[in-house]
Amino acid sequence: MEQTTSVREVSRVVTAHKQREGGGFIVRRPFPSYGLSAVDPFLLIDEMGPVDYAPGEAVGAPDHPHRGFETVTYVLEGEMEHEDSAGHSGALGPGDVQWMTAGGGIIHSEEPSRALREHGGRVHGFQIWINLPARLKLTTPRYQEIPASRIPTAATPDGRARVRVVAGQALGTRAVIETHTPIVYQDWTVDDGGDVTQAVPRGHQALVYVFEGAVRVGEAGGGRRVDDGQMAVLEPGDLVRLRGEPGGGRLLLLAGVPLNEPVARYGPFVMNTEAELVQAFADYQSGRMGEITRTATLR
Repeated sequence: MEQTTSVREVSRVVTAHKQREGGGFIVRRPFPSYGLSAVDPFLLIDEMGPVDYAPGEAVGAPDHPHRGFETVTYVLEGEMEHEDSAGHSGALGPGDVQWMTAGGGIIHSEEPSRALREHGGRVHGFQIWINLPARLKLTTPRYQEIPASRIPTAATPDGRARVRVVAGQALGTRAVIETHTPIVYQDWTVDDGGDVTQAVPRGHQALVYVFEGAVRVGEAGGGRRVDDGQMAVLEPGDLVRLRGEPGGGRLLLLAGVPLNEPVARYGPFVMNTEAELVQAFADYQSGRMGEITRTATLR
């Protein structure tokens, strides 16, 4: 007997709060918050900006450690520079993505580019933390840096819904990024009158974060309106339906297979037990995670 598919409805809507991070930059953060600690396997969503910096104002996140999870940095506007204790360095511009698996531990620095720090400019982007399963907590760190030109794009036949496919697949287009666990990460623009239904596997936890305009999510009663700065956590199902409100909207569609494992987290370390967390701090403080040797000249 053929199984019927169902559209995911909105379970709850969370409004992002603002807080200061890193060297003093402001983020919009739907979670973790007092009412929602995580959406397994996602640990954190930070929207950086949009903000316009005057010369000398731009700040980032100086040297800091990570262990036990992945960070995904997606730049919409501006330029970022990064270096780490494994000898990696580089720069990210508009549309670029960095998928960093911290694994067993790395010291990382993320800053606005020198040009942006000196001359000012606009910054907008995202950093999302994705948990790693216990078997991969101490895996060897790795990077996937994908320039904007290599991020696949697709559109509905009428052109009113367009997507950049960072992870997973949409409208017959598959991402180039490889993920340790099944992940969907898509940047959708849905114009007024746009209507698109996207398949998301039933075993995934799914959410929609709107960062421009407004969209309707779901099917019942015409869908639930989700506005700029709000995140919808979705119920189980097979499909996500998105419809543009007047003026249109832009959003991240995120989904992943829940790990359903215990989480012990503090600051930049996310492990499974308190003992592993204590060990992470000991390894960092003793220098076992290394340090950044600055030999590269970044732009």
